[in-house]
Amino acid sequence: MQSPFGPDPENGSYFGLRKRIFERFKSAGVIGRIDELVLEAYRTALAAEKVVLARGEKMRLLADVLKLVLEDVSDRINEDSSAT
Repeated sequence: MQSPFGPDPENGSYFGLRKRIFERFKSAGVIGRIDELVLEAYRTALAAEKVVLARGEKMRLLADVLKLVLEDVSDRINEDSSAT
């Protein structure tokens, strides 16, 4: 039986596996779709708030909101995986 981490030392670790799976996500377009979805939702939400922000403020707010969203997603995934 072959190791799930691969035969060579560079790729034969958890970090090598993580990198390969991430690359598969990128090549499947997952990162681009998430990017498009997040930016569209952010622009819509910002327009609904009817506020004017400088470019730097918009980027900082986007980064903060995205961090909250990803933490929430991560928590949900961890809850789901601990329930099974």
